[in-house]
Amino acid sequence: MTKLQYILGVDIGGTKCAVVLGNYNANGEKEVNILDKIRFATETHKGVQYTMDKIVESVDTIIKGNNLRTIDIYSMGISCGGPLDSKKGIIMSPPSLAGWDNIPIVDILEKRFGIRTLIQNDANACALAEWKFGAARGYQNVIFLTFGTGMGAGLILNGRLYSGTNDMAGEIGHIRFENSGPVGYGKQGSFEGFCSGGGIAQLAMTKVLEKLQMGEKVSFCESIDKLSGMNAKIIANAADAGDELALEIYKISGSYLGRGLSILIDILNPEIIVIGSIFLRSMDLLWHAAEEVIERETLSYAKKVCKVVPDGLGDKLGDLAALAVALNI
Repeated sequence: MTKLQYILGVDIGGTKCAVVLGNYNANGEKEVNILDKIRFATETHKGVQYTMDKIVESVDTIIKGNNLRTIDIYSMGISCGGPLDSKKGIIMSPPSLAGWDNIPIVDILEKRFGIRTLIQNDANACALAEWKFGAARGYQNVIFLTFGTGMGAGLILNGRLYSGTNDMAGEIGHIRFENSGPVGYGKQGSFEGFCSGGGIAQLAMTKVLEKLQMGEKVSFCESIDKLSGMNAKIIANAADAGDELALEIYKISGSYLGRGLSILIDILNPEIIVIGSIFLRSMDLLWHAAEEVIERETLSYAKKVCKVVPDGLGDKLGDLAALAVALNI
């Protein structure tokens, strides 16, 4: 007999949040169906209490709106940017959430609803989702890379989430590749500096400024006063249209991605590396340069057992990440 159980997910981001209701087959493979979702702007300028009240209100609305009771909910998972303490259930001053200093969110929600609640940083949550439901399903050694606003990793090692001694495992964006270069994670020339949306924009600003100061035209930036509006999507669109400078920028980012992947493959010996966000959208612009570096730098025995793929969940990743945390008991 099939036994369906209900779970809740709370996805907290710097610009928006979502509360998601799902169910899964508790007797077999944990196939999750998303049944309902409420999204709202985080509006960090209004303070922590405002957002917490919206989360509580949304959880309450989803439960009642689906004719459920709190006792019908098996568990609740929270996905949020770090740093955080997953054991104590505390959010500790994420850069994207101003004012969220040592917020005991798990205790708050458990006391309010009586539902067992767990929390993981967003990279770990996405790794769990891709491992349970997406491109990494069936593998035991998995790395998930965010490659979006920032560059972080979630690690599944020997069939278990690995978060380190105090939830700081996987902070690969902090690795420094060069003494100078685009800034990411508070470091010039870091992995995040070269391989993130902000980092690609910084690379573009430098390259475009060089061209404009030499009197050359740039198809995707008409003048110096337009530099501040640069972003990875604008550059990708130009690269897709064949702009040589835009292609060069993505090639640079791809080569540093290859360096980072080579380090991860040699140290952790994964079966699969899943990369989200910008890589999912622009793999064709990044992968050739990355693959060249991997072929040159990586130990052959580790390289031959590892494949690199874009994330398999797409727009559902954030929702399923929060629900995957709820199932990671």
